[in-house]
Amino acid sequence: MKSVFISIGDELLNGNTLNSNLVYLGSQLFSMGFPLERHVTIPDNKSEIKKEFRRAWNKYDVIIITGGLGPTDDDLTLDCISEFFRSPLRLNNRTLNNIKKIFRRRGLEMPESNIKQAYIPEISIPLENPTGTAPGILINKDKKVFCALPGVPAEMKAIFSKRLKPLLIRKFSREHRKVFLSRTFCLAGIGESKLFDVLHPVWKKHFGSGNENIKLSYLPSAFEVRLVINVSSADKNRARRLLRKASDVIQENAKDFIYSSDGSSLIKVVSGILKRKKLTVSVAESCTGGLISSMLTDISGSSLYFMNSVISYSNEAKEKLLGVSRETLRKFGAVSREVAIEMAEGVRKKSFTDIGLSSTGIAGPKGATKNKPVGLVWIGYSDKNSSDAVKFIFSKDRLKNKEIMSKAALNFLRLKMLKIK
Repeated sequence: MKSVFISIGDELLNGNTLNSNLVYLGSQLFSMGFPLERHVTIPDNKSEIKKEFRRAWNKYDVIIITGGLGPTDDDLTLDCISEFFRSPLRLNNRTLNNIKKIFRRRGLEMPESNIKQAYIPEISIPLENPTGTAPGILINKDKKVFCALPGVPAEMKAIFSKRLKPLLIRKFSREHRKVFLSRTFCLAGIGESKLFDVLHPVWKKHFGSGNENIKLSYLPSAFEVRLVINVSSADKNRARRLLRKASDVIQENAKDFIYSSDGSSLIKVVSGILKRKKLTVSVAESCTGGLISSMLTDISGSSLYFMNSVISYSNEAKEKLLGVSRETLRKFGAVSREVAIEMAEGVRKKSFTDIGLSSTGIAGPKGATKNKPVGLVWIGYSDKNSSDAVKFIFSKDRLKNKEIMSKAALNFLRLKMLKIK
């Protein structure tokens, strides 16, 4: 089955709105056996919209559109669908009543402009919107499905999951769909190019090149790379075997850098280790300005392992709040292995936690010296048995450095905790 997703809206093209609908629909359709073959974003322009409708209708079995279903003059989708299918817009009383109910529930008077949303093409079936006023519409014609959904992500997801998804599964039985399986590995501490050099030879050996049944995607981000395996087959058991074999290849050749094999985030993995081992942690931050602590508390239940943090930006704060030696600061400088270790030890002892974690570096764009460039960071670690620190040099972008340095600290914490018995 071939599917296409058309996003409509000037706001998506001029950068005012992030198109998060693509992420959701892409993953949903892939898992259902209707992987997207194409996505296109077009402006609020009748000519462009109808031109894209024609292209999609001629080529695809499942066509999903989002956007342009609101009550204002720039919401053109329903008019375009009406003209494209030569099906007049008719007032749908059930849809109108649903819109009125939403306003009554909110204690508001319904504006006259919202009545426009109850006019749908005669050929279509309305899909009730449980969270907003714009209904979705569905057209079944010539063994194809044409569906328009609201552009608001929460509304789109609600209609898709409750109405459209079950219908697609019923309409296109398993006999007419391939099996699509996917698995995501998350790695830290290795760049995309280095990882490719490690994996490409063995991947080519096992799966050849240009194998349409299996694909490996490299998705880099700050200090991380996600590896996504996508497998397709007409036979479910064959797809599972192929996915298992591919997973084994990645596990065997990149195991030192893998922190999750199910797509779990770094902080989720770190928090899981802390909870499982019943460890507590405190943090002393300089260059990261509290971002490590923020990440550690992003997970519900973080009070079980996170005790407190100290943002010791100045040398005076490092001395007074953490007990860093003035002589160490004078001899080695604030951005050094020695200071990072004393910061980690100080916050651990003063906070009575199992682990102390620290960061000290030069986020930039100023503050560099001949021997200490922008992007330099020392991450310190301390527990009752040992103390250690690791050095990284990242970019010249301040905000990017703060994020990368914080993730490097979490990964260093993860690696150290895995050695604690």
